[in-house]
Amino acid sequence: MYKLVIGVAAALIALPAAAQSSLSGFYVGAGFGQSKAKDWCALGGFDSCDDKDKAWKVFGGYQFNRNIAVEAGYTNLGKFDAAFTTFLGPDTEQAKVTAWEASAIGTLPIAGSLSLLGRLGVYRASVKDNDAIFGEFKHDNTNFTFGAGLGFDITRNLGVRAEWQRYYQVGGGDVALGAGVGEKSDVDVIGISALWRF
Repeated sequence: MYKLVIGVAAALIALPAAAQSSLSGFYVGAGFGQSKAKDWCALGGFDSCDDKDKAWKVFGGYQFNRNIAVEAGYTNLGKFDAAFTTFLGPDTEQAKVTAWEASAIGTLPIAGSLSLLGRLGVYRASVKDNDAIFGEFKHDNTNFTFGAGLGFDITRNLGVRAEWQRYYQVGGGDVALGAGVGEKSDVDVIGISALWRF
């Protein structure tokens, strides 16, 4: 009986590892949340300024082991609006922001299917800036992105994440506009996502 109990316990312990090893390592996912351009409204001088919007992303990656993965994705960081007065009269400005990104993901299991995760990577952003008086501008830049959050495996294939992520110093800016929208700003996203492992 003692040997039988030991054998059953060993088999139960081995099952999750065997299930994990049957996965290819590749995964895809999508998520949504809220973005905030930290610095675009902080400069002041606006009649009104909205530095928050909805954000969404799609991504794919490869999980090398339970602790390390690499990931690439596309994120729509939303649009940010401002109204202000120039020497030519009232003006409005809107910045639409998107980014391609690549990151390394570190995962630390903490309890059962729950784990901590950290992200470090680079992004290539595009800010399309539409000013009612001065016209359209486009600012492209490359910089770092990083974040932290929690992951939970619902099944061996399906997982969910809750994550904060920062895109460091997005934008290029045109000081001739006299507005904060379109200048360099950290953009933070707090969101949730789901991923499917193959």
